[in-house]
Amino acid sequence: MKSAVVPRSAPAIKPLALACALSLSVLAANAVAQESVPSIVVTGARFPAQSAAAPIGATVITAEDIRRSGATDVNAAIRKVGGVYGRQSLDASPDFALDLRGFGSNSAQNLVILVDGVRLNENELTNAVLSSIPVDTVERIEIQRGASSVLYGEGATGGVINIITRRGVQGGTHGSLFAEAGRFDAHDLRASLSHGAGPLSFDLALADRGTDNYRKNSEFKQKTASGGVQYNYGAGRAGLRFERSEQDARFPGSLSEAQFRADPRQTLTPDDFGTLDTDRVSAYVEHRIGGLELAAELSRRERDVTANYFYMSGATKVASRSAYAARQTQFSPRVRHTASFGDKRNELVAGVDFMRWERQTTSDFSLGDAEQDSKAFYLRNEILWNAPHNARLAIGGRHERFTKDYSDPLAFPPVLNEHRKQSINAWSLEGSIDVLPQVSVFAKAGRSYRIANVDENSLRSGPEVLAPQTSRDLELGVTAGGMDRQITARLFRHRLQNEIFYDPTIGWGANTNLDPTRRQGVELEGKYALTQDLRLTGQWQRVDAEFTAGPNAGREMVLVPKNVATLRLAWTQGSHNADIGAQWVDSQRYGSDFTNSCGARIPSYTTLDARYAYRMNGWEAAITALNLADRQYYSNAFGCRSGIYPSDGRQLKLSLRYDF
Repeated sequence: MKSAVVPRSAPAIKPLALACALSLSVLAANAVAQESVPSIVVTGARFPAQSAAAPIGATVITAEDIRRSGATDVNAAIRKVGGVYGRQSLDASPDFALDLRGFGSNSAQNLVILVDGVRLNENELTNAVLSSIPVDTVERIEIQRGASSVLYGEGATGGVINIITRRGVQGGTHGSLFAEAGRFDAHDLRASLSHGAGPLSFDLALADRGTDNYRKNSEFKQKTASGGVQYNYGAGRAGLRFERSEQDARFPGSLSEAQFRADPRQTLTPDDFGTLDTDRVSAYVEHRIGGLELAAELSRRERDVTANYFYMSGATKVASRSAYAARQTQFSPRVRHTASFGDKRNELVAGVDFMRWERQTTSDFSLGDAEQDSKAFYLRNEILWNAPHNARLAIGGRHERFTKDYSDPLAFPPVLNEHRKQSINAWSLEGSIDVLPQVSVFAKAGRSYRIANVDENSLRSGPEVLAPQTSRDLELGVTAGGMDRQITARLFRHRLQNEIFYDPTIGWGANTNLDPTRRQGVELEGKYALTQDLRLTGQWQRVDAEFTAGPNAGREMVLVPKNVATLRLAWTQGSHNADIGAQWVDSQRYGSDFTNSCGARIPSYTTLDARYAYRMNGWEAAITALNLADRQYYSNAFGCRSGIYPSDGRQLKLSLRYDF
């Protein structure tokens, strides 16, 4: 639901010269001649890419990976299979706050999430709602760690997660039925159907899920429907997709450390609740003309949110209610030109992104109506040398302009017809080369940015809107191995100016531009086929997040664990398959501990999950366990030993699936 707001503005930054990026991907699979590689594996520069042009260091989660892990929603798949750290949601929903590279409580604002190339990010302090995406419609999930503002705009400093749904299906009629039940009165009912006949195909998916959840007053219910139709023709394809989601949730609220230790399942807010209804429709087209590829998406998303909070005023219970409607329209046309010159191939991509976002608010404490328009132009050129070392070099730049309008007569002081403009640039330079058979090294450098959203600008530390946040980004990496045995190591650094963050030490607390900060660390990602039937995968991230100047210089940023490690072991033999995973999260500073003076830290924790499934013909029966050791822990705490949102206890689930 809607979070606290943060605003302050800085003068619009003058355009800086667009600079470049060289992009290179490791693709050790290409170095193994006997291995066959799919003709299209991932999304490159916002176009379908051959394996040799895959984004550098991208992690790809397939539909089979998701099914084998037992993940029942996209957010869980990203965390369990992709090894991405996530914090427990505050509203009892399964939409954990995903965090790439240690951006703490503002991680959702430093990560771009896309569905088929369309942004899910909102211009407010909310997490992208991934639980409404039917997991059975997902073809793959691509995780690109590190800055990607040239192609994807503001907020992509931590990285990009692109969810790709199935577009078009094989001939005939296919579908599935799924039913799951578990502890805390959990249920998940899903049905999907697809049909292909010649150039025309369509699909439909329905879902009904709900649970009482681990804590009291944390009931969650959600119903979703989605579908699409696609027409393939000789030179391209076109299609239309829609999605409808209705969500009801109760809010268990936070606890103090003493309350958590006494009973982590209790609530101090037994009456709080809210709703979230979302509608999304998008149209897309791809067309080839010789060496040119044209593509575009036009999307419209509508969100209607209500929240109801209750508190005691003397002996009287008082209600505080709010509601708002947000609308977002995006149009993203682009073009790609490819040409070959002997053993070299050149790819030039150019595009524009137009986006309009608006919100109307009705609440007991705010009438904050807001609008934001953004217009961006980007250009990226990449050269690929096939011989002798499969080298790649890419350079790119982006310029984006924002127009913001905001009014709230109930604010203190009142804000009437505030109108601001900001503009900013990003650049990137990327490259890679195969230094040995099955060994590639790569490097990235660039500048990324983020703009304060409406919530941040409405609770700001000064009279002007917040200045844009910028980051100087650097990454060095190596990938070694083939399809069955591979390891990737990355060293990264983000040097941030004007980081946009909530500072609890300013008055009663306000959003502000921080003194210079830095994120730097190392990432390891690997997979190893122990036998034909047994596969081990793992991810480890170590990040140091700290102030580099000002009165807090040398102090740690809050809500950032130094280490996060994920390990999964998958076994498949005939009709049997099993999957077990563990994640260890290091200790971290409480959310209010800017001065690093709190005498305690959020404790480290380890969680285990496991799944066993048996398949026979079109049937599959499975048992799944989450937090198998029933660890009592928390990942969100916004005060020193207080403001704690307990994480879920052990949950066991039984499921039955039929594919036809």
